[in-house]
Amino acid sequence: MGELRGTHVPVLLERCLELLAPALGRGGRTVHVDATLGLAGHAEAVLEANPETVLIGLDRDTEALAHARVRLARFADRVHLEHAVYDELPEVLDRLGYPGIDGILFDLGVSSLQLDAPDRGFAYAQDAPLDMRMDQTRGVTAEEVVNTYAHPDLARVLRVYGEEKFAGRIASAIIRERERARITSSARLAELVRDSIPAPARRTGGHPAKRTFQALRIEVNKELAALESALPSALDALTVGGRMVVLSYHSLEDRLTKVALADRVRSKGPIDLPVELPGSGPTFRLLSRGAELPGEAEVAANPRAASVRLRAAERLDPNATQQGRTDRERSRRRVKAMHQPGTGSAGSVRDPGTPGDDRGTDVEGEGHEH
Repeated sequence: MGELRGTHVPVLLERCLELLAPALGRGGRTVHVDATLGLAGHAEAVLEANPETVLIGLDRDTEALAHARVRLARFADRVHLEHAVYDELPEVLDRLGYPGIDGILFDLGVSSLQLDAPDRGFAYAQDAPLDMRMDQTRGVTAEEVVNTYAHPDLARVLRVYGEEKFAGRIASAIIRERERARITSSARLAELVRDSIPAPARRTGGHPAKRTFQALRIEVNKELAALESALPSALDALTVGGRMVVLSYHSLEDRLTKVALADRVRSKGPIDLPVELPGSGPTFRLLSRGAELPGEAEVAANPRAASVRLRAAERLDPNATQQGRTDRERSRRRVKAMHQPGTGSAGSVRDPGTPGDDRGTDVEGEGHEH
């Protein structure tokens, strides 16, 4: 395996432990999934804090799994490490014989190992072969994408996955260059991108190639497609009281997480019924309003935490939500009544909502300014 490559400081570690604690420490054997095991910093802390918890660690990166296995060796009797992508969770749980789980953590994006290992090709600041595969045993490389995609497809990848407004110009520069010689170097690609972006735009927003490299990495590893499939499966696998924590590092990941949670925390029944219809109530509650951001101390200690957005949710007991629904509807009817003619002005009245609602996802469907 060799020496550990990469400097790993788990992002928002204490906050993640705090959010997972009620689910993992509720007595007896509990099951926690680390869907993005990496170098196992979060996983190690979870196992230390919860001596009755079994860990299922997933990672597509075989090098990361090898290091994690060494790091977690003292917990070997309650650890399962699986070479798998997080959208394969249902198959992994079925194979291991776990019908449900109590906690799950997604720490998305590229890992410290992948960023810091120069031969992996993830970092625009280091010259390396254009690989960018998280699982080096399968799949196409970034070199293949850069040298074979047609201009419309390449521009789409950069624009959608990198949110790169100069996607067309960069794609044109790549195609011109590859007509002369195949592009195989991360440093050469970074140089092409830099030269394609107007000088005023290069002076702000960090390294000019960061959005292109992000886009290629997402395309190579099919990250968003896997996440879109994995989030509903993870929520379905959680037992009552189980909790999911997601750490996202760019808006595309965070948006998928927000949408997946919003679908579970709102009622699907008619709004004016005094009771929730069976099967129509919310199945989860959010554990914070919107996305939590890192504090200054966190970013100072770990600069890679600067862009993180945390969202978390807990599975509800469907038999315990009826009264809460009734109380909310009474509150809504009071608010609505205040807006009827003859009841006086209520221009500044807002639905007080319930703890944990995310206004950004319109969880309650109301509560907007009138």
